[in-house]
Amino acid sequence: MKRFENKVAIVTGAGGGIGSAIARRLASEGALVVVTDVNVEAAAVVVRSIEAESGRAAVIAADIAKKDACLSLIEQAFALEGRIDVLVNNAGINRRGNLLSLSDEDWEISFTVNLDSMFHLCRAVLPHMIAAGGGAIVNTASQWGLYPAPNHIAYNTTKAAVAAFTQNLARDYAPGRVRVNAVCPGEIHTPMLEAGVKRAGRTIADLDKLVPYGRIGKPEEVAALVAFLASEEAAFMCGSLVEITGAQAVA
Repeated sequence: MKRFENKVAIVTGAGGGIGSAIARRLASEGALVVVTDVNVEAAAVVVRSIEAESGRAAVIAADIAKKDACLSLIEQAFALEGRIDVLVNNAGINRRGNLLSLSDEDWEISFTVNLDSMFHLCRAVLPHMIAAGGGAIVNTASQWGLYPAPNHIAYNTTKAAVAAFTQNLARDYAPGRVRVNAVCPGEIHTPMLEAGVKRAGRTIADLDKLVPYGRIGKPEEVAALVAFLASEEAAFMCGSLVEITGAQAVA
């Protein structure tokens, strides 16, 4: 399928496990993908992998914790081909702990990266999408934003805010044909997850046993869902929070 032929898509946090899978999937379907991450080297690796498969991609380094970087990212991306059709707000951080164990910095940076960046990026991209007659925004929320996991209050709260932000934005800009949806993943096998599992003295096999489907998810499966939501096949989906969890409940 080439659902994104002649379209431009931005993916934030595209140097990571889920973000890189999303970038590769959109590129495989014809999009020019703006691969952006605070880690420029990781973003460059993703671009090279896309180009090796005859896809189109460009690196734009951006620290989305900074408002000016968000605005510059949208401006540079738009300058590439005079359009932005898809924005995937995927970048995020997870500062673990309950309220009494978190520092002020943990709380503040969680909101800055997970929510404020989305505010700045969406506010900058919306005029371009509306002027073009529409577009698609897909946000990465979390199952934990809907059903809080213990000892992750900053992450859970910001992801709950992402879910609310998604539905508010969808309601306000559906008349402009801008569709806004969110994916809400459960446990997904990424390098970040592996590191956390090792710190806890557990294994991926331990996590697999907790999922009714028999295993945790793959980044490529989240990417497939994001691509669907961003495509015209999901033309009437707007304001949806789509869980992808293998039927796993939060424990």
